[in-house]
Amino acid sequence: MLSNDFTPEPFWWQAAPRAETADVRGSTLPDEVDVLVIGSGYTGLHAALQTARAGLGTLVVDADALGAGCSTRNGGQVSTSVKGDFPGLVRQYGAEQSLAMLKEGITALNFLEQFIQDEAIECEWYRSGHFSGAHNTSAYDAAARRLTDLPMELGMKWHMIPAKDQHSEIGSDRYHGGVLYPDHGALQPALYHAGLLSRVQAAGARTIGHCRVERLESLSAGFNVHTSLGTVRAGKVAIATNGYTGPVSPWQQRRIIPIGSYMIATAPVAEELAKEIAPRGRTMTDTRRLVFYYRMYERRMIFGGRVALSETDPRVSAPRLHDAMSEIFPQLSGTPIDYSWLGFVGFTFDTLPHIGEQDGLHYAMGYCGSGISLSSYLGSIMGSQIAGDTGRRSAFMDLNFPTRPFYSGQPWFLKPSILYYKWRDRLNV
Repeated sequence: MLSNDFTPEPFWWQAAPRAETADVRGSTLPDEVDVLVIGSGYTGLHAALQTARAGLGTLVVDADALGAGCSTRNGGQVSTSVKGDFPGLVRQYGAEQSLAMLKEGITALNFLEQFIQDEAIECEWYRSGHFSGAHNTSAYDAAARRLTDLPMELGMKWHMIPAKDQHSEIGSDRYHGGVLYPDHGALQPALYHAGLLSRVQAAGARTIGHCRVERLESLSAGFNVHTSLGTVRAGKVAIATNGYTGPVSPWQQRRIIPIGSYMIATAPVAEELAKEIAPRGRTMTDTRRLVFYYRMYERRMIFGGRVALSETDPRVSAPRLHDAMSEIFPQLSGTPIDYSWLGFVGFTFDTLPHIGEQDGLHYAMGYCGSGISLSSYLGSIMGSQIAGDTGRRSAFMDLNFPTRPFYSGQPWFLKPSILYYKWRDRLNV
C-alpha cells in the first residue's frame, strides 16, 4: 500500500519544513535569561510570546528541531477539547467548576481563531464543523443523552444526525448516525506552528533547536539549566513538553502518559470521490474507544489513530491504518499511501489538562489528544502568569494532578488496556 513516492514523515512538512533558524547546533547560549521555556510546540511558543512581549529575556530550547513534535504531527482538527461528561465532572468538581472547565474549551477555540486573525497567520484556518460517527446504536443514544445533559448556559452547539441522513456528512455506511459540532475547526498544523514561531522570534525571544535539557539545578532564585550546548541561568523555567515529558521534570513525567498517535496521508483521489467521502469538508472521528480521526485535505485522506503501542517505524504502522481506513471507506481500499508518520500525545489519569507551578517550575500539559486550541490558550496563560499577570487564570489551575503508584513515565498498563478496547471495538460494543 506504499506508493512509489512514499515518504516516512509528516505530510504537513511539505508546505512548512522544519527549517533551522539562525540558532542551531553550535550556537552560543546566553549566560542568563529571565525565562527559559523547554519545548517549542504550541504551548511553549505561546508562553514565550507572552514573556517576550512583556520585555523579559526569553529563550526557547528543544531537544529536536523546532516544532518537530506533535504540534506539527497532528491531524489539524480543532475542537472544544475538554473530555468527560458533565454529570461525571460535577460529581468530582461540583457544578460551578465543571461548567467553568467546559466553557474554557469553547474559550480556547475562540482564542485560537482570534489569535490567528490578529496575527495574520496563514494556516488555512476555517470553521469546518466536525462529525463524530456512532459505531453502534447504543453509542448514538449515549451521545444524545450526554449532550442533552449539558447546561444551556454552556452554549455548546450540536446536532444529532440520524443514520438515514449521515451521507450528507460522511461517505460511509460504517456508522449508525452521529453528532455534528458545527463550530469546530481545522487548520494546517505545521503552517500554524511556523507562523507562531515567526511571531515569537519577531518579539525578541531566542529559539534554539537540538539543545537538550539534561538537568535542572534549583538555586535560591531561579535555576541553572544544564543543556547539551552548555549551561544557562534562568530566573524562571516553563515545562512545555506534553507527550515528550522526560526525567528532567520527574514530577510532571509521573503525571503524563505518552501515547503514540499514528497518521497516514493517501495519494490524491478524484474530486468526485473526495466530495463523496466528505461532502461538507468536515473533520471526522468516531465513538470507538480506540478512536480514529480523519479528514479530506487537498483530495487526500489524512487518517490517524492509535494502531500500535510503541512502534516507531511508520512503514509498519501505515498498513494498519490503511486497513482501518478501508473498513470505514471501502472506496479507498485501493488508494496507496504517500506519507506516514507518528508522534506522542500527552494523556492524564483524569483525562483533563493541567496548568500550574510545582517546585518553582511552571507547566501546562495533558491535552489528551485534543490539544491545538487548549495548548495555545493554556500556553498563553502560563506565559502571562510568568510575566506577572496573575489576573489571567484558568479553570484547570489548582486541580489535583493525579498519578498512580509505581508509575514513572513508562505506561506499562497501556498494552492490556488497548488489547481490551480492541476486543470491545471488534465486538462493536
